Amino acid sequence: MRVLVMAALLPLSFPLPAENGEGGYRLLELDGYKVKWGEQTLGVGASISYAFADETLQFDDARNCRDLAPMKAISGQDLSFETLVRETEAAFQVWERAADLSFHQVADARDADIILGAQGQPRRRAFANVSYAPDEKEGVRTIEQALVCLNPDQKWKVGFGGDKEVYDIRYTLIHEIGHAIGLDHPGPSGQVMGFRYTEAFPGLQPGDLRGVRRLYGRGANGSQLADGPAAHLFKSAL
Repeated sequence: MRVLVMAALLPLSFPLPAENGEGGYRLLELDGYKVKWGEQTLGVGASISYAFADETLQFDDARNCRDLAPMKAISGQDLSFETLVRETEAAFQVWERAADLSFHQVADARDADIILGAQGQPRRRAFANVSYAPDEKEGVRTIEQALVCLNPDQKWKVGFGGDKEVYDIRYTLIHEIGHAIGLDHPGPSGQVMGFRYTEAFPGLQPGDLRGVRRLYGRGANGSQLADGPAAHLFKSAL
């Protein structure tokens, strides 16, 4: 098993140069191979399970999200756990509607493909950790497990309010789930998968759509999605 760690969204002021990926997206390449869930063929869909950590879990091979605390640690006075669950479901639905993907929640995190939780050792905002199988087929490897961990010491909000020091939870989850399904940062901005947090747009952008569809193809709802900005895929509660 090999592991990749993707860093979280960064503040707009964070000086980290990057070139935009061709077409507005960039696929994860680990040891020179692309990675995805399901069949090791680009353009083929996948069914992926997810769960919330409800106890502390240890992942010794992970570079980040190694100590995954219960997801409830993210909730608080300004963000109930029920709201957190709802926003997470909505974030998965954004990707589900964009490509031939289906996500389903399972009760036991140990049975899940993607596990979401709080950082046991908080730093920055959030991370995604991807582990993948060594066998490859035509330059593609299968993702075996992905972790998404959020910083419980940071404040989180629902919806855009202009304060970019407090990140919208759904937007952040959409971004990190994008890593968990095989997308990299195409550059600093312009797409949800850009590495800088922004409130300039709420939903998947053309490059995000092209990237996820290259990995998993168009789903049943694909004909309903425009190739332009897909703001209708994401509507934060204000």
